[in-house]
Amino acid sequence: MALLELQGVTGGYGPVQVLHGIDVAVEEGQVAVVLGANGAGKTTTLRAISGLIPVSGEIIFDGTPITGRRPENVAKAGIAHVPQGRGTFVELTAEENLRLGAVTRDGDVSADVNRWFEVFPRLGERRGQAAGSMSGGEQQMLAIARAMMARPRLLLLDEPSLGLAPLITRELFEQLGEINREEGLTILVVEQNANLALDIGNHGYVLETGHIVTSGSADSLRGDDAVRKAYLGF
Repeated sequence: MALLELQGVTGGYGPVQVLHGIDVAVEEGQVAVVLGANGAGKTTTLRAISGLIPVSGEIIFDGTPITGRRPENVAKAGIAHVPQGRGTFVELTAEENLRLGAVTRDGDVSADVNRWFEVFPRLGERRGQAAGSMSGGEQQMLAIARAMMARPRLLLLDEPSLGLAPLITRELFEQLGEINREEGLTILVVEQNANLALDIGNHGYVLETGHIVTSGSADSLRGDDAVRKAYLGF
């Protein structure tokens, strides 16, 4: 069953239309990948889901239409969004960032803080360190852990590998795959590093100039000559 569905979604910025009637479905418990070049509309897709831009069409989450909802209401529904550039609070410590991620929850969240420091041990070593003094890879881990503090059902990730060294990128995607398997967390990731994204993905979409031009299982996309040449480098 699809946890998230986009049906004929259009949207953009002012008079500029970026998305032209896209259809996307993300099955519960799976990882869906959106591939595309710069300017294809990948970031705009995630912003549409999160209520950050006006859209037309239908966005349905867990059977309920959420089109037009305010971003805070989308978040309360169970969708966490890690934006491009990470969006960490650079003057706050790692622990303070995590606690802010649980702002919509009641009660003591210390157990979850400790849990995510165990999942990302490097963050645990820096729990009292200002986020702005951490490396890019550590800040990306922090952004993901902070999003998970809300206990979302769906995690949106916008170019998590951006600006990271290849070894750190691979480690990050391995951890995302583990989170998906162990938590049963549904993930929608937009990414230019198609190889790593498809390694953890179940299904994928190729976006070009605001249109879905190809979709299918991760394996079928790997076997598609056009996708291989454009995004996989072989």
